[in-house]
Amino acid sequence: MQKRICVFCGSSAGNRPEYAAAARGMARHLAASGIGIVYGGGRTGLMGALADAALEAGGDVIGVMPKALVEKEVAHTGLGDLRVVDSMHTRKALMAELADGFIAMPGGYGTLEEFCEVLTWTQLGLQRKACGLLNVNGYFDGLLAFFDHAVAERFVKPVCREMVIAGSEPAELVARLLAYEVPAVRKWDS
Repeated sequence: MQKRICVFCGSSAGNRPEYAAAARGMARHLAASGIGIVYGGGRTGLMGALADAALEAGGDVIGVMPKALVEKEVAHTGLGDLRVVDSMHTRKALMAELADGFIAMPGGYGTLEEFCEVLTWTQLGLQRKACGLLNVNGYFDGLLAFFDHAVAERFVKPVCREMVIAGSEPAELVARLLAYEVPAVRKWDS
């Protein structure tokens, strides 16, 4: 069975060309490795760059988008597999079901919300799937510092902090993500 990585990323391109370059690099690496991509189904920003590069490289891409966004004409119409769902909640559940692991790339509130939700599911033991951040040009440095602060303040266990795998290069991050074995943790144990 083919492995699939769910990639969360911005529907905007951001203000640095390195972000789109990283999205294309991630797509090419996953395609070359025979790893399919699950993503939000968008045609713009980093989402569009990721999908276009994966398709150009012969990769398997599944887009998942709520009907309301499809109706706003933001769906990537070049996908062979675009799954239209009824809500954002259904979208996230289906993306998680289809994926063997998760990577967040630069993005805004939606990207962070999606990543933190699947990370929480992993922490709670609802799934045993690795979660990674592609830290392009230090984009996630502040978030990683916040996670360390949450550990210091004893809101996050050190073993749960280790569930966030961060790297700045697609190949290195994907290798670490695939090698990581999510520990069985009981959140409420001291």
